Amino acid sequence: MLAMFSDLGLWWSIGLVLAVFFVLAYEFINGFHDTANAVATVIYTKAMPAHLAVVASGIFNFFGVMLGGLGVAYAIVHLLPIDLLLGMDSTQGLIMVFSLLLSAIVWNLGTWFFGIPASSSHTLIGSILGVGGAYAWISDKSVTQGINVGKAIDIMLSLIISPTIGFILAALLLLVMKRVWTSNKIHKTPEERQLVDGKKHPPFWARLTLVASAMGVSFVHGSNDGQKGIGLVMLVLICMAPAYFSLDMSSRAYELDRTQDANQRIMEIYQRNQEALGHVINFSAPAQSEGILLDHCTPDSALWAMASLDTRLGAVRTYEEMSLTDRREVRRLLLCIDDTARKVAKLPLPAKELTDLAKWRKDLTATAEYAPTWVIVSIALALGCGTMVGWRRIVHTVGEKIGSSGMTYSQGIAAQITAASAIGVASVTGMPVSTTHILSSAVAGTMVANKSGLQSQTIKTILMAWALTLPLTMLLSGGLFIISHTLFG
Repeated sequence: MLAMFSDLGLWWSIGLVLAVFFVLAYEFINGFHDTANAVATVIYTKAMPAHLAVVASGIFNFFGVMLGGLGVAYAIVHLLPIDLLLGMDSTQGLIMVFSLLLSAIVWNLGTWFFGIPASSSHTLIGSILGVGGAYAWISDKSVTQGINVGKAIDIMLSLIISPTIGFILAALLLLVMKRVWTSNKIHKTPEERQLVDGKKHPPFWARLTLVASAMGVSFVHGSNDGQKGIGLVMLVLICMAPAYFSLDMSSRAYELDRTQDANQRIMEIYQRNQEALGHVINFSAPAQSEGILLDHCTPDSALWAMASLDTRLGAVRTYEEMSLTDRREVRRLLLCIDDTARKVAKLPLPAKELTDLAKWRKDLTATAEYAPTWVIVSIALALGCGTMVGWRRIVHTVGEKIGSSGMTYSQGIAAQITAASAIGVASVTGMPVSTTHILSSAVAGTMVANKSGLQSQTIKTILMAWALTLPLTMLLSGGLFIISHTLFG
C-alpha cells in the first residue's frame, strides 16, 4: 500500500487522498441528510427518544454497509460506459472525480440547510451523468460514449417507480391495519393519546414495531446508500491508481483459475449459439496482433479479448506477478467481455444457457468488482457517524409538514415497513433507490389513506426538488468538469 504512494509521486498522492476524503465527506453528509428519514417517524411518534434513535440508526447503518454486498456499488460505477472507463487518462479521471463529488456535496448541503427531503441518490447519479456527458462533449463524441444510456435508464426507472410503489403499498397497508386492528390506540397521534390516556408513547407492541422497522430502514439504507459510497471510492481508486486497484491484488491462484475457467465457459456458450449471436459478436473477425492493447469494446474485439485474457491469466498465478500495464489491461479485457456478455444475456437463448451465462459472469468479474475491507469500513464509519448529527431539519419536515394533521402510530408503522421492504429488495437486486423519496412517498400515502390530507406547499417543494435535482446536478458537475478541464486538462 505504501509503495503505491512512492510510485504515484507527492502531488498525485495528495490528490488521491483528497479525493477519498471528499467521498467520505459526501457519505458523512449523506448520513445526516438521508438517515433523518429513517428515524423521522420513530422520533415523531415518540417511540424512541431522539438521541437514542439516531445513535441506534447510526449503528444499523454501519452494519448495513458492512453486510450489504457490492451490487449497487458497481451499478454506480457502470453508469460510465465501458469505452470511457477504458480510454480516460489519469488527469481526466482526477478532474472527473472532483467535479462530481463537489457537485453532489454542494447540492446535498443546500437541500439539507433548507430542510428539503431531496434525494442523495438523484444527486449522485445526476453528478455522474453530468461529468460523463461533459467528457463526451469536449471529446467530440456521442452521448452514448460518455453515459451508459441503458444503465442510466434502468436506474432512473428504479428511482421513478419506487416512490410510486411506496405510496401505494403504504396506503394499502394502513387500510389493512385499520380493518384488522380496530383499537383506536394505534390510530392516534401522540398528542391525541396524551389527551385521552395521559401519555404520548405508543402501545407496547406498536412501539416495538416502530423501533424495529426504523432500524430496518436504517440497515437497508446503509446497504443501499453505503454501497453508492463504496462505488464512488472504487471509481476514485480505479481512475487515479489503476495499477493498484484495477484488480483485487489479494486474489490467489484459485480466484484467477476461476476467472479463466469462467472466460472459457462463456466462450463455449458463444460458440454453441453462433447463429443467434451474429449481430453482437463478429465470429469472423481477424485476430489482433499480440501486444496490442484494447481501447474500444466492439463486436470485432469480443472474441479477441477473451483469447487475450485467457493467455494473460494462463501465464501467472497471482496478479502481483503481472506488470502494472498488464493489470490495467486485464481489467479492460474483463470489462469488455462482461459488457458483451451483458448484451448476450438479453437475447432469446435457451434458458439453461442464460442461467449458466449469469453464473459465469459472476465468476468472471469477481476479482474486478470488489472493494478492499478498508474502503467498506471507512464508508460504514462515515455514514454511521453522519447519522448522528444534523437530523432535526429533515425529521421536522417528514413528521409535521407532509400531512395536514399529525402522524399516527399506525401511519409510522405502515410507512417504515413499506420503506424497509422496498429498499431491501432494491439492494438485493443491485438497483440504487432513494430512501428519501420512498419514505416521504410512503408517509404521503398513509396521509391520503387516513384522509388527513397533504400540505400542498411541502409536497410542491419535495416534487420540485425531485424534478430539479437530476438536471441541476448534471449541469453543475458537467460545468465544473468543463471549466476544470479547460484550466488544468
